[in-house]
Amino acid sequence: MSASTSFTATVSAITDAFGDPTRRRVYLLVREAGTDGLTTSAVAEQVGVHPNVARHHLEKLSAGGYLEVSTARLDGGGAGRPSKRYRAVADRLTEFPVRSDDLVLSLLGRALDRLPADEAERLAEEVGTEYGRAMAVGLNGEALEQGHRSLRAAIQSVADALTAHGFAAHAESRNDGLRIINTHCPFGDVATDHPVICAVDRGMVRGMLGALYDAEIGDVVTEASVARGDTFCSTSV
Repeated sequence: MSASTSFTATVSAITDAFGDPTRRRVYLLVREAGTDGLTTSAVAEQVGVHPNVARHHLEKLSAGGYLEVSTARLDGGGAGRPSKRYRAVADRLTEFPVRSDDLVLSLLGRALDRLPADEAERLAEEVGTEYGRAMAVGLNGEALEQGHRSLRAAIQSVADALTAHGFAAHAESRNDGLRIINTHCPFGDVATDHPVICAVDRGMVRGMLGALYDAEIGDVVTEASVARGDTFCSTSV
């Protein structure tokens, strides 16, 4: 393998492993834990995601050779499934790569800030809606079929899809409507610095629901936003 080919392969592997903001955060957290490592539940609690999301990222990092896994029962032994602990592989990654998507998001936020507020929000929501439609295409046939039968089922599918993309999302009923609660945003500090990016979340919900549910869905509204000082993000339908 030539030097250029090797370099390209290395960059490709790093991009695949760390192309998600949540996965990068998970890796850094495990690396900071040192030789003691962390369990899936500990990572989920500290990152603020569902354990299934934490497990997905940990397994991806393990498959890429960035983390190693050991299995041992908790002190005291006893029955039950042994606990997996994840540790960073020494010298596997001495310098963290520049995050191109962080740069793009920051650039997007600054560009949107230069537009009139209503135009910037409309543009951000349009981008989210288009991406949401594309996400819906990737859902399996069962989710599509359920979504066409029930708005509640469609919203649950949307929440599951958002969770798989780095949001810690769940659906719940509220008064006469339904809403999706996000307790973790993969846009991170960029959304805090440029709250207009929150309109992307709303657009993603609108785009997925439009593809999953045949009937009119009505208004999709951002009720709460961490970037604007709330304790969680909430999108109501």
